[in-house]
Amino acid sequence: MSRLDSAIRRLQAQRACLDWAVGELAGLVDLGGAPVLELGLGNGRTYDHLRDRLPGRDIFVFERKVAAHPDCVPDAAHLFEGDFHDHLPRALDRIGARAAMAHCDIGSGDVDLTKALADFVGPALVSLLAPGAVVAADQALTIPGCEPVPLPEGVAPGRYHLYRMAQK
Repeated sequence: MSRLDSAIRRLQAQRACLDWAVGELAGLVDLGGAPVLELGLGNGRTYDHLRDRLPGRDIFVFERKVAAHPDCVPDAAHLFEGDFHDHLPRALDRIGARAAMAHCDIGSGDVDLTKALADFVGPALVSLLAPGAVVAADQALTIPGCEPVPLPEGVAPGRYHLYRMAQK
């Protein structure tokens, strides 16, 4: 498969999983106003997609160094810029509520660094997710209290990952 075809399939899988997760939020009546987390802003495409699909909902973004399209950068109140290790453990104090959804796009070209970050992010999300919250991720995550969710039709196993936090 060419790199172009692989990129297209990755973006299609990402969109399908994000749209599934957004659809699940409609059924989370208790979490109607709960925020959404975006880990990894990149150039802002998925943040923009989530803004479009979830108008009026607070979306908090975590990004090491912002380099997104200017129209796709959150305001300072919704942006955690810097290392995830510094921000995720204390984020709930600033956000003020547990999230109904998290999207984690944390992969890089470095397999070992990506694995180490995924190993940190999974457990770090636990204190930030509300019961019943959904997670879409480009990397396999181990999130205590979360169970894997079947992928939407057409998304190849391993291409993207979905999880749901247990209801308490």
